[in-house]
Amino acid sequence: MDNFKIFQSQSGEHTIFHGDALDILASLPNESIDLIFADPPYNIGKKYASFVDKWPSDEEYLEWCQKWLLACIALLKPHGSLYVMASTQSMPFLDIFLRNKLEILSRIVWYYDSSGVQAQKYFGSLYEPILHCVKDADNYVFNTSDILVEAKTGAQRQLIDYRKAVPTVYNSQKVPGNVWYFPRVRYRMSEYEKHPTQKPEALLERIIAASSNTGDVVLDPFSGTFTTCAVAQKLGRRSMGIELEEEYIKIGLRRLNILSNYKDSSQQS
Repeated sequence: MDNFKIFQSQSGEHTIFHGDALDILASLPNESIDLIFADPPYNIGKKYASFVDKWPSDEEYLEWCQKWLLACIALLKPHGSLYVMASTQSMPFLDIFLRNKLEILSRIVWYYDSSGVQAQKYFGSLYEPILHCVKDADNYVFNTSDILVEAKTGAQRQLIDYRKAVPTVYNSQKVPGNVWYFPRVRYRMSEYEKHPTQKPEALLERIIAASSNTGDVVLDPFSGTFTTCAVAQKLGRRSMGIELEEEYIKIGLRRLNILSNYKDSSQQS
């Protein structure tokens, strides 16, 4: 008997799971997911509704991370991608663990403004690391044309029209590098939900656009305010979101326009 609840959109394209991530990941069929974005608790003492993300020891936290990572790897399709976020303290250990399981294509730095960092006796952290991993380095989704950004080379050239003497900056487009700037989500921003570590929609838009196609299944095992699922819906993907806290489940139901269309798997054998 499964000890979790399932909420589903009328179309069947978007599913919310209310329960423990390890239990729910184990219930899903292997090689059924195109893209996974995992932003787990960081083990730094943040409070999420009724949960405080602090394990008794670093070793126990890393052991827990390895369990859900292995479950995620099993769920990925052969061409699938996994993006993993973690604290700067924990990421080196997850990086080493994943090197023997997947191909790590990129080590991404998401950096942001410093107004919330008030360190006095050390250099405050202004970034969070992200790993981009794939099962097969020769066969994976990466939609270059969907994520191009403007590139300013700094070079100047003379206009062909010699009647205009002022040189112009030479612009082109390129794939973003591995250092990404997106402002953190703050109170009073239009996308803000009541969550201490909410990720920007723009960050998820880049990841989902790059590493999935229309109709693909995107999974977030630690959904929080369900930004991943909401962005996936906006971009024409299917989504699955897992969340333990009931307070955040309600946010997900609202953001994905799922009202009373659900089934409770805890009532099924």
